[in-house]
Amino acid sequence: MAVPKKKVSPSRRDMRRAHLALTVPNVVEDKDTGEFRRPHHVDLKTGMYKGRQVLVKKEKVASDEE
Repeated sequence: MAVPKKKVSPSRRDMRRAHLALTVPNVVEDKDTGEFRRPHHVDLKTGMYKGRQVLVKKEKVASDEE
């Protein structure tokens, strides 16, 4: 069974874990609606991207429940 000859120092352990920190996602305020969204992503509320209508909202159809 493999056993380490020496204990890993805290410095070496922390250097190994240096890239594990969480980052805060970037958000920008939409010019038209004022909602916050990710940069270079579609505004899900309006369906607009770069001044064009990309997504079209589906209209809810009333079902006949009789």
